[in-house]
Amino acid sequence: MFDDKTVLTGVKPTGTPHLGNLIGAIKPVIEMGNQAEKAFIFIADLHALNAVRDSSLIQKWTYEVAATYMALGLDTDKAVLFRQSDVPEIYKLTVLLMNVTSKGLMNRSHAYKAVVADNEANGKDPDFGVNMGLFTYPVLMAADILLYNTDLVPVGRDQKQHVEMSRDIAGSLNNLYGKELLVVPEPVIQKVAAAIPGLDGRKMSKSYDNYIPIFDQPKALRKKIMKIVTDSKRPEDPKDPDESTIYLLYQHFATTEEAAAMRENFTKGGMGYGDAKKALFELIDREMAEPREKYYDLLANPQQIEDVLMAGADRAREVAQEMVARVSKAMLGRSI
Repeated sequence: MFDDKTVLTGVKPTGTPHLGNLIGAIKPVIEMGNQAEKAFIFIADLHALNAVRDSSLIQKWTYEVAATYMALGLDTDKAVLFRQSDVPEIYKLTVLLMNVTSKGLMNRSHAYKAVVADNEANGKDPDFGVNMGLFTYPVLMAADILLYNTDLVPVGRDQKQHVEMSRDIAGSLNNLYGKELLVVPEPVIQKVAAAIPGLDGRKMSKSYDNYIPIFDQPKALRKKIMKIVTDSKRPEDPKDPDESTIYLLYQHFATTEEAAAMRENFTKGGMGYGDAKKALFELIDREMAEPREKYYDLLANPQQIEDVLMAGADRAREVAQEMVARVSKAMLGRSI
């Protein structure tokens, strides 16, 4: 579905990537990037500014995100991997889009509404703690998407609004200036993204501290997996694999035959949770061994990462400069 389309996705550097990110987003994005006619994958460091106030952490996590994609097989000769802030055209297009975006649209942003609701519940001014980076972030996100003539944007269901707002903003500009200046993007919903359980059975998330880093070393990986919460069923009792965090993680790394065997062991009974956790550890350790080595080699040589990101920014700017010139010509009467 991607072979004749321009596809774009962004990743915020707000923590070390974990297995939920790998299964729900990173693997699908790598497949997309290696298949699409044109693919742009950016590290959204500007979007991280509201969540992370330590610049050294943004730098650290930016390199970790880039190294993750590179180690897991993203073809950076084909897909464009870059850092958002390295493309200055993003600032220009954001300002231009501000002038065709209504405040009412910004009021409907889920992130803004969540802060307002929390403030009101706690007896605070509705806009307490709201800065303009938070309030207007949908415009920056729209610029991210529209800058590269994006056709498709893979997102989780909870992020669909981001693309819908980008569509609204693109439509406003196109209608005002009487030209099809901007491609109106379509969301591609990644259904698996919300279904990856963490150690406690809830969605795997750094917010819940129930996550397993993708590239944990074997000792740390085993320790995390052994902490997975289970019920009180005995080894001989039948178990529902679709209710087990162990199996739900196992199936994403196993071959078809391995997953079928684990499912049968659960449904028939005879496998204890301890043995199942051991099998999960051995499987993930096996599958991650080679990319884990590449990942740590890249982090030990950050200039390799920097070279890829800067080369990606140069390629992204070729498209971005043309877009800004076209939009500014329509809005200002000259290209900027």
